[in-house]
Amino acid sequence: MTFDVHQLDLFVLVGAVVTLAAILAVRVSAGAGLPSLLIYLLIGVLLGEGGPFAIPFDDAQLAHALGFGALAIILAEGGLTTDWRQMRPSIRLGLSLATLGVAVSVAVVAVGTHYLLGLPWELAILLGAICSPTDAAAVFSVLRALPLPKRLTGALEAESGLNDAPTVVLVGIISTGAVGDHGLVEVAGIIVFELAAGAMIGGAAGIAGGWVMRRVALPSSGLYPLAVLCLAFTAYGAASAVHASGFAAIYVAALILGNSELPHRVATRSFAEGIAWLAQIGLFVMLGLLLSPGRIDGGTVVQAVVTGLVLTVVARPLSVLASSIAQPMGLRDLGFISWAGLRGAVPIVLATIPLAEGVDGADDLFDIVFVMVVVYTLLTGPTLPWVAERLKVARRNQPRGLDVEAAPHDRGGGARQQGEQP
Repeated sequence: MTFDVHQLDLFVLVGAVVTLAAILAVRVSAGAGLPSLLIYLLIGVLLGEGGPFAIPFDDAQLAHALGFGALAIILAEGGLTTDWRQMRPSIRLGLSLATLGVAVSVAVVAVGTHYLLGLPWELAILLGAICSPTDAAAVFSVLRALPLPKRLTGALEAESGLNDAPTVVLVGIISTGAVGDHGLVEVAGIIVFELAAGAMIGGAAGIAGGWVMRRVALPSSGLYPLAVLCLAFTAYGAASAVHASGFAAIYVAALILGNSELPHRVATRSFAEGIAWLAQIGLFVMLGLLLSPGRIDGGTVVQAVVTGLVLTVVARPLSVLASSIAQPMGLRDLGFISWAGLRGAVPIVLATIPLAEGVDGADDLFDIVFVMVVVYTLLTGPTLPWVAERLKVARRNQPRGLDVEAAPHDRGGGARQQGEQP
């Protein structure tokens, strides 16, 4: 298939119009208290084969690759714009949620969907692994708009930044059929290695990169944001090259870089935020394109609702309760964390792995996950402020996302340095 300049012109026109529509839709979603992903997914569905434009897109392997790239960008932005002082008090709970919490959630969802929906064990475990991770884009965009204490936002942001790693490994092992070659202990060991090695590589890249950036005088201020983002992706690539978790590496590297005394730090965060928005828009629209609405029937909706009920009402609270062993919190805090386990693009992207590997039933699995994400995002997203008020964990008359004693921060929570210009 050839791609000439006229096709490029058309692609640029359509892409610009769709992106502008998605940017304007942010205002609508913000006013309704919804993560913008829902509108982006809808745009993708309307552009796809089930909509009036009927753009064909069914390349699961391409969607898988592009999805991982977009998630890496979103995690990099999350790390660069997160204040370590806000996360540090609850990092133990965040790590526990990303490891022990994921394991509990996978087990509960697998058992529930096996017995309630009659799914084979392989598909049930696969569905549990796909649905368990929270979504960094949804968590960062929704929680940072709420006046919450840092013990809650820190735990939830740490969880969303780190829980992709174990689930990607588990979904990959099951989808490739290698699960029979590894016992439970070996699979757990692989997950721990990938997460730990990725975090160490990310830490080394972040520390070394920060040291270099403080000592290199670049000829243009616009080069600093590019250099910082490239440093974060160096961690991602290096970790992936040694079969460690690239997601853990890029998040840790970006977290260290974002909290280092770097030149033009506010400009770097603003640049990262813009790139992350572009990645989110492209990711969600692409996932909407991948959906075939004709496959969605009443049975799919019922399976999605049942899966979401098991996940939201049973698996999530149990996983949070089990994870609190690492860092005990009050029942009100744990209740809010349970309800704030926002799902988004991550489960849908993970559902492209079995699609790309040709797993039997992968199409049905993708449809179930897609519908579940839409339904339960509509349920949990708008109700988070109400739940926070009812549980009395929201703080009135304070900067969003901060404790009363914390200093004002920019969007990502990073303190502005003296003399630094936005």
